[in-house]
Amino acid sequence: MNDSRAIPDHDATANPGRSQRSANPGRSQRGGQLSGLRGELTAVITGGVMPIMDSTIVAIGMPNLIAAFHSNAATMQWVSTGYLLGLAVTVPIMGWLQARLGGRSLWIAGLVVFLAGSVACALSWNEISLIAFRVGQGMAAGMLMTLMQTLPVQEARRHGIEQIGSLISVISVPVATGPILGPVLGGLVLHWGSWHWLFLINVPIGLVAIVFALLWMPRDGGTPEGTTPRQSFDPLGFVLVSGGLVAILLALTNVATDGGFGHSSVLLPLGLGVVMLAAFLAEPRTRDPRRALIDISLMRYRSVASGAASYFLAGGAMYAAQFLLPMFWQQLRGHSVLAAALLLVPQGIGSLLSRLVAGPLTDRIGSRTVATAGFFLVALMTLPFAFVSASTSDALLSGLLFFRGLALGILFIPVMLAAYLDIPASAVANATIITRVAQQVGASFGTAVVAVVLEASLRTGGVDGSGAFHQAFWATIAITVAGGVVALWLPGRQGLPGREGLPATQEPPGKQGSPEGQGSPGKQGSPEDRALRDGQDLLDGHAAPGGLEPSGHLQPPDEPGSSDR
Repeated sequence: MNDSRAIPDHDATANPGRSQRSANPGRSQRGGQLSGLRGELTAVITGGVMPIMDSTIVAIGMPNLIAAFHSNAATMQWVSTGYLLGLAVTVPIMGWLQARLGGRSLWIAGLVVFLAGSVACALSWNEISLIAFRVGQGMAAGMLMTLMQTLPVQEARRHGIEQIGSLISVISVPVATGPILGPVLGGLVLHWGSWHWLFLINVPIGLVAIVFALLWMPRDGGTPEGTTPRQSFDPLGFVLVSGGLVAILLALTNVATDGGFGHSSVLLPLGLGVVMLAAFLAEPRTRDPRRALIDISLMRYRSVASGAASYFLAGGAMYAAQFLLPMFWQQLRGHSVLAAALLLVPQGIGSLLSRLVAGPLTDRIGSRTVATAGFFLVALMTLPFAFVSASTSDALLSGLLFFRGLALGILFIPVMLAAYLDIPASAVANATIITRVAQQVGASFGTAVVAVVLEASLRTGGVDGSGAFHQAFWATIAITVAGGVVALWLPGRQGLPGREGLPATQEPPGKQGSPEGQGSPGKQGSPEDRALRDGQDLLDGHAAPGGLEPSGHLQPPDEPGSSDR
């Protein structure tokens, strides 16, 4: 890290108080420099697995919670819903919080709040207190799940790592391991202990994660790279965005529980949420990235727009099946909770294994090709579940889930990566927020659609339970195929001197017409020069006169980096 040949760091220039991170542009853009992030990645993975694992553990233990609190399913459903809504509240303000507090401090705060919420849930005295504490847990989960993606990408930018597929593979490990560990640990906990351990199991993991963060995460200083400096808080934007997301997610959750879109419990919050988000988009602040809560002008970048759309459908495809498969094993195939969890383990293992390959593969051939193939492979591996009969072997179906997991791992890496391909370094946090919101809404949408299809099929009486699940799996396949079509919009090969890749700089789109290999004197072949050429090619003239970037930062043509001063 002491190499004197440091890459240009526009945020370090803008914030002299922060020491400039160095990197050697001549070294490999993959493994060599990625090894320097090993400590931070370990800390992030350890803490990131908690919120993902926690949601699956609690879902497994819902019948036990209902019995323990002498409650009913309608009330206790809010244990999961409250967690989801709490998560939606904090995600939109993560960019502002990180710019104010720093990534390391905010990460540790999220861990502490999540741990406190876990202990509080275990000490709950009735269902109302449990639901309230779960909301707090969800708010902390929103912090952790957003930072889990933002912080490593920002560090990679500081170290000059342009091809980050391998990095995304590593930080997505909790997404793969959480669904494996959650149901199994939940089943074991409920078999040998009380419901309290559904939440207390987070305590040892969280304490280790805090120690790792203190030891290995870089200290905060100045404005974190990947955030917008000097951004003021936007209270109106916060109310409109967070309130709108909460209302929409509540509506989609009610679709699944009430069995259709035509109920007032769905239409009223859905309409309110749409109106609030529309008001946010119409508010003048949204056109000024230094004042807006979320820089929606990033949607002008093809990578962000296509990445968000693809992530929406990827979330829908994943969570639709995640909603159906446990019920498929338990209600249709007659297995216990623990047995159903074990039958789902092969899918998680497959997802974990393929991620090791998907990252480097995406770096090599591009997000578009890998994501499109991933979507269609997931659809293909889901197809047999639309035809299974009572005589179909459990071993065969579990084996199919292993291959479906392989396809899911291939799918999610390029989708997660795509949004970062052609954006300036200061936009990383906002790009993560946009895609995280898209994934969360997509997950709720996918769950709602298959729940409605399943419920409607059962109510018509024209099909048995097996036929109802067949139709629900067909709906899952339709969402997945739609994702494959949208993935064709993703950028292609990235991270190289070509049409799609933009190195991690805050340079303006630059002067049009620079041929390959040419540029300003002294910059031929440099990352900055490639950013100027490739950014302009990619954006196809979207930069406004005077150097106004799609992110909205005014960039004088002759003063690169001045937007952060």
